[in-house]
Amino acid sequence: MCLGIPGRVLKRISDMEALVDFGGIKKVVDALLVPDIREGDYVIVHAGAIIGKIDEETYMEMIETLRELAKAMREE
Repeated sequence: MCLGIPGRVLKRISDMEALVDFGGIKKVVDALLVPDIREGDYVIVHAGAIIGKIDEETYMEMIETLRELAKAMREE
């Protein structure tokens, strides 16, 4: 099973890389698979590469689901 993590593009560094914010954790990731990303876009990152764009509503839903999962795991 693969897990894509939602993030927001802070800066396009080059044709090959972008700086993405994952809720306060900032990482440089590969941007080759989605060449039309721009600052402010919401994206899904898997294995260090942006694999797609998402809208803000989907991003917020995913973040909330991940928070609920983390909470449930702490309660076990």
